[in-house]
Amino acid sequence: MTATLYIGNKNYSSWSLRPWLVMRHAGMDFRDEKLALLSDAYRARIPGISPSGKVPVLHLDDQVIWDSLAICEFIAETYPDAQCWPTAREARAQARAVVAEMHSGFPALRNLMPMDCRKLLAPVKVQQPLELAKDIQRIHAIWQECLAKSGGPFLFGSFSIVDAFFAPVVIRFKSYGVHLDATLEGYCQTLLQLPDMQTWIEEGQGEKEMLNYTVITLS
Repeated sequence: MTATLYIGNKNYSSWSLRPWLVMRHAGMDFRDEKLALLSDAYRARIPGISPSGKVPVLHLDDQVIWDSLAICEFIAETYPDAQCWPTAREARAQARAVVAEMHSGFPALRNLMPMDCRKLLAPVKVQQPLELAKDIQRIHAIWQECLAKSGGPFLFGSFSIVDAFFAPVVIRFKSYGVHLDATLEGYCQTLLQLPDMQTWIEEGQGEKEMLNYTVITLS
């Protein structure tokens, strides 16, 4: 198989990070190709690469798979030994529900705390209006419930698609100084210490492109 995962900037593209982590976890042989977000080159190339006009998108021989969750589901089916989902039926159902909630929800978190790997080098405290505070509280509740059931170190015991979907949230929480109790702090450190996460973060921090966005920090 000839596989190319087209991604956005590693510094900013939370959606791209998710399938990239799952593909690395599964041991898939692929290359990633960055399309710098909001650039003229992106606008020129994306119509011929992605039916949705967005990244990530996986090209596999003559097949095109777009959407981060669709790519992860494909990898889970193609590499069953990687156990990308929990093996127990009830846990797998809960894991899919949690991923679906992350995939479609938390708009305040996305808008007010954009992923930016460079901010890990100098975290900043941000204001938390009600909508953002609710998103953060809900994520805390999900993590606490999953870790209490599984015993960790990942949300469902071993690394899964669920952890890949929350990996950008971990970067956000650490970048913007979100308070975490000891259990959740331990989970974040477990993810951040994964070699693949460290590779992504380091490469993101080394990128030169800068996107303009506003983050309201605490004075």
